[in-house]
Order: sequence, then structure tokens, then C-alpha cells
Amino acid sequence: MKQLDTTMYFITDSTNYSEDEFLYRVEEACKGCITLIQLREKDRTTREYLALAEKVHEITMRYDIPLIIDDRLDVALAVNAEGVHVGQSDMPVKIARKLMGDDKIIGATAKTVPQAIEAYEQGADYLGVGAIYPTTTKVKTVLTSVDTLKEIVKAVPIKVNAIGGLNKNNIHVLRGSGIDGICAVSAIMKADNPCIAAKELRVAFNELQ
Repeated sequence: MKQLDTTMYFITDSTNYSEDEFLYRVEEACKGCITLIQLREKDRTTREYLALAEKVHEITMRYDIPLIIDDRLDVALAVNAEGVHVGQSDMPVKIARKLMGDDKIIGATAKTVPQAIEAYEQGADYLGVGAIYPTTTKVKTVLTSVDTLKEIVKAVPIKVNAIGGLNKNNIHVLRGSGIDGICAVSAIMKADNPCIAAKELRVAFNELQ
């Protein structure tokens, strides 16, 4: 059984950053108590995605933090990442599991209880549920209520994380939801100090428990 800690799940966004600045921010986040990191690149070519994934994986391995590749199972396999995350329009979880094997982490996006149950039954290790708040990322978002989040937590035995516009000042709405962790993009990526931002967000999450 693979060990998986989704408490502080950092999702990257390289928009408007040079590669050096981006990698610096990734490493600072790794120093700041994150437990899982997802490389999410919607607009890069396969070769660009591969090249960046290799560099990010070099960093995450130094800090023993699992690297999850968003969407691109081929990239995840090519760089031997620890896992892949698939959305509702991406490859089905059951196919990702078949190709990645039992030892890799498979995450899935779920916005409804039926989607959550389907992902679990197909072999997902964790779910990202949201968006709880509107986001500033390029990813198209549909808001998910905290009530639905709670229903999903009760419906599946795997780890459930909330995602979407979350920061240390607004995650109080998740109190009592039963989630295993939170996913953060801008709150860490765009912070003046990603390391400190990650630590503060983790403290805020711990106070919900």
C-alpha cells in the first residue's frame, strides 16, 4: 500500500515566470511543508512539458515529495513521476491505473458524488473536489458547494482534497467537512515568499481540525 499524504497539495502554474523563477518557487514551496506537488502545464508541447517535468522531479526527489503530473500520462511515465492526475475530460482512471501500475498514485477530479464513486471504483487514490471559490488560473472551473464536498467525503473511503481559490484567509468554510487536505495554486505560487505561504496555509488548515 503506497503512502500518501495529501494534507498540503501544491499545484503549479508557470504563467508569467521565467523557468529559473518558476523552479525557484517550486523549491521554496518544497521547503514549506507541502506534502504533494502537481505539475500542471496546459499550453506546453510534449517536449517542453517533458523537459520541465524532469527538472521539477529533480527538485521534488531531493525533498522526498511525490510528483504528480496533470493530465499527461505519457509525461508521467517518461519521467517516472510518482503519479498522474486526471480530470473528467481526460483519460479514465481505470485506464490510467492499468498503464501506470498499482504502485503509482492516481488522482482524479470529482465535482459530484457519482463522479467520486466512479473514480474510487476505478482505482483512484485521492480526489480533488472543487472549485470551492472562483480561481485565477487558466483552468475552467465549475463551483462546488461545501455541502457537496461533505457528501463526497462520506461517499468514498479514499482521500479527498478541496481545491479552488483557497488561501489562509478563506479556508474556514471547510471546517467540519472531513477533508484530508487542501490544494493550493495561487496562494503559494504567487506569494512573495512561497515557503512562508505554504507554512502559513498548513497552519491554517491544521486549525480546522
